[in-house]
Amino acid sequence: MSSSGQHTRFAPDRGLTGRMVATMFVIGLLYVGFTGLLIALLRGAWPLIVLISGGLFVAQFWFSDKITERAMGARQVSPEQFPQLHGTIDRLCALADMPKPRVAVADNDMPNAFATGRNPQNAVVCVTTGLLRRLEPEELEGVLAHELSHVAHRDVAVMTIAGFLGVLAGAMTRIAMYGGFMGGGRNNNDQNAAVLALIIPLVSVVVYAISFLLTRLLSRYRELAADRAAAQLTGHPSALASALTKVTGQIAAIPSKDLRQAQPYNAFYFAPALSAREAASQLFSTHPSLEKRLEQLAKISEQLGR
Repeated sequence: MSSSGQHTRFAPDRGLTGRMVATMFVIGLLYVGFTGLLIALLRGAWPLIVLISGGLFVAQFWFSDKITERAMGARQVSPEQFPQLHGTIDRLCALADMPKPRVAVADNDMPNAFATGRNPQNAVVCVTTGLLRRLEPEELEGVLAHELSHVAHRDVAVMTIAGFLGVLAGAMTRIAMYGGFMGGGRNNNDQNAAVLALIIPLVSVVVYAISFLLTRLLSRYRELAADRAAAQLTGHPSALASALTKVTGQIAAIPSKDLRQAQPYNAFYFAPALSAREAASQLFSTHPSLEKRLEQLAKISEQLGR
């Protein structure tokens, strides 16, 4: 089994790689430009800006797996506790020639799964108890292959970094408005402070909006790429299609209060935590529509059947 994580039998996806590189390039430019603008506008506070932006980035990237696990109530489980789950992941990792991630379970009735971590060696794959209860073994294998594909293609790390700019923009706006970049120096008069109070939130909103749109576009593509890779690796696209249909239908029936609590983490999930009405109207959704995902799996099924 490969220990480097560089080589994997998951089908390479040039489309996904190209989109990730392009997204990261644009978001990198935004990050540099936004930080540079803050430093130019708030000259005396530049060490604090660099410290905050750098600290937030390192924390979000380095501890993304721990942060996400804790936020979703996941706990690591042993092979003795969940033998079927570990056995399926062992088989898929051997098949894909990739390191085995940590395995976690969240006590939650919403049927879902997610993968997180900065690289394949520090990844965790988590499933909910609701998913384990509802899926047949072959369907569960399809979902787990989908999540392992995210790990193998390193798109979990890319989405974590891509999402960081929105976090930074929001944090800087709050600090600028409440913490006292404004009016802190004696040379600044009230008029300058008022201009800064308008410019910084405005720029932050624009930066957040652009990064939001870019990450949503990338997120939808990465879900289709993971479906594709999982179907090709397992050779059972119909099992993944069955799991998708079952999970999406069950999620739509979950009480809206529970769905709202899960929605901040939709980009990580196998299927978005949305009601049927919301899923149909999500122009900027993290996931492609169920119809689009099933259509792609049907095409793969035809190709494999030839």
